[in-house]
Amino acid sequence: MTGGFHWLNWLNWQTAGLLVAALLFFWGVGAYNRLMALRNAIGDAFAQLGGHLKDRGEACDKLLAAVAPRLPSEQATFDALASAQAESQAAIQASRAKPWAPDPAGSLAVASALHTAALTRLLSLLDHQAELRSEAEIDALVNELKLIERQRAFARQVFNQAVAQYNEALNQFPTRVLANLYGFKEARSL
Repeated sequence: MTGGFHWLNWLNWQTAGLLVAALLFFWGVGAYNRLMALRNAIGDAFAQLGGHLKDRGEACDKLLAAVAPRLPSEQATFDALASAQAESQAAIQASRAKPWAPDPAGSLAVASALHTAALTRLLSLLDHQAELRSEAEIDALVNELKLIERQRAFARQVFNQAVAQYNEALNQFPTRVLANLYGFKEARSL
């Protein structure tokens, strides 16, 4: 009887070991899938933000084309915006493939801040040019840019929330162990 008891005891330990291994396996799959879903949410949020950044760039091009010939003394303002826009577009392209990667997102954050500062400078200049703002085309472009900026700010907030959720999940124990194993890194907000 004692031989049968040892065999049953060994079988119980083997079953318990298999259950623990299965539990760990399914937990790992679930944690991996959760991190991937959260990282994909960052990509989705970036797609929306990227569209608004593209729209902002196109509207800025139109505004520059309409205003620059009329204010030749403000060429430095126009050059600053054009330069900031080129940097912003390059940073968008670099971030598009992996918007959760910290380096391209950091470059985009800096480029976007420079672009926003240059655009604010141009809009401030136009606010002091009543004769230009009274023209329907320029007024419509300024209003379009302001609308795009509000939409971009909202999309940026959605992106930053997606990044925060991903980073929070990434830093939870024991998911952190799995994240290191599979090479998940913290994302950077804008």
